[in-house]
Amino acid sequence: MRYTAGAVRIILMYGCTAMQTSAHTKDAASTEVARVANDGFLLSLGKRVRELRNRRGLTRKMMAREADVSERHLAQLEAGEGNVSIVLLRRIAVAVNVSLPELFVAEAETRHEKLLIQRFLERLPAHRVEDAMFRLLREFGDEEVERRKRVALIGLRGAGKSTMGSRLGQEMNLPFIELDGEIEKDTGMSLGEIFSLYGQAGYRAIERRSLERVLQGHERAILSVGGGVVSEKETYDYLLSNCYTVWIKARPEEHMARVIAQGDLRAIAGGSQAMEDLRRILEAREPLYRKADMYLDTSGHTVEESFSKLKATLQAKQE
Repeated sequence: MRYTAGAVRIILMYGCTAMQTSAHTKDAASTEVARVANDGFLLSLGKRVRELRNRRGLTRKMMAREADVSERHLAQLEAGEGNVSIVLLRRIAVAVNVSLPELFVAEAETRHEKLLIQRFLERLPAHRVEDAMFRLLREFGDEEVERRKRVALIGLRGAGKSTMGSRLGQEMNLPFIELDGEIEKDTGMSLGEIFSLYGQAGYRAIERRSLERVLQGHERAILSVGGGVVSEKETYDYLLSNCYTVWIKARPEEHMARVIAQGDLRAIAGGSQAMEDLRRILEAREPLYRKADMYLDTSGHTVEESFSKLKATLQAKQE
């Protein structure tokens, strides 16, 4: 078949137009893929920042002040709508006490050997995991016996740490030490004054020094430690390595009710937002609290019931 010159021109024009349309379609598709990827990254980053903030028990206003950014900017970042500079991200990382890369990943890469051990433990029946842990401690943990001479109760205010810690100290004839009180002795200031003058980061540094002093001065003791200690990795690791830790937990509603019963009416002033903040903090910190040697849920139980269970469990662990 022969084509006229005009027909050839039409065919060529149509072919070029089709190629241009195809290229345009591909460019648009690539742009859309990049946009979706960017949106996903920002949402993931915002969720990570919000999680770290809740873990440290910071309100958005407190976090904005610590990081020296506007509260509006922080809200946009947490909502996945932020377009932030690397300098601003660095300030936020400092405020939540993590490295800059840790803002983008929830966990650091695990070494191959550790991954193999983790998989091995995951395959063990539940009743064998504790046995495996103690075999490892007996084999590699020379200071395990010394560690168990000190019991540290952790958890949020209102769980029952002070009440049960005091009774446990009396029963075991051991000193009962509330770390918050030791911090106030060391500084000559109330906790509120410390936070006001030095901020969250300053308070945590003081908390670490007071904890070290207390543990160095007491071979045997019962301690009550503030719930926020878990948000400082080095301090928490130090506590876990030097004390037998017990997470005293309760439902958010019971935490709140007990705090109010103690005469702290700030929770009432916060209304439903205070309860929502409490739920978020508990949710964010739960994986960290679960690193404790044992848990004791006081929800729905009397002080006597909870204390009896705590004492019996500790006695069984010591045998």
